[in-house]
Amino acid sequence: MAEHVLSTTDNPYNYFTEFDQWYAYDTQVGHHTLALLARVCRTSDELSDLDQAQAIDHAIETILTEDITGIYIKVAEPVSVTT
Repeated sequence: MAEHVLSTTDNPYNYFTEFDQWYAYDTQVGHHTLALLARVCRTSDELSDLDQAQAIDHAIETILTEDITGIYIKVAEPVSVTT
């Protein structure tokens, strides 16, 4: 799974732990964040997993840089601590 994902400031759900609710909210309000990411991201099945992850991260950074609405944010995957 990705270390970072693209989300929005108004989405009350956690992408990593409540994906179904996160996705339903995102599409219901018309953000379509994953579709935006897919349009911006330059990836291929020919790329390694690392190269694909870098392409996704680059697309997220591009979206954040170009975001005139200010609604998009980069969210880090929670780190689980084991003792």
